[in-house]
Amino acid sequence: MLRLHPNILESDGRKAFAVLPYDEFQKIQELLDEYENLKTLREAKATEADAPVTPLGTVRQELDI
Repeated sequence: MLRLHPNILESDGRKAFAVLPYDEFQKIQELLDEYENLKTLREAKATEADAPVTPLGTVRQELDI
């Protein structure tokens, strides 16, 4: 699990901003990118679940490779 070390800034006595060390910010961005990629992959797999498929052996035979 990622441990964060935020510095909370206040405005008018209320929490307004969280400032993170840059390396923690980058790690969060990477994790969010990975999550988005996984989400997109899962959506594509669900969309294509019933799509017709051609086995690799058949494709190789058709392409003579």
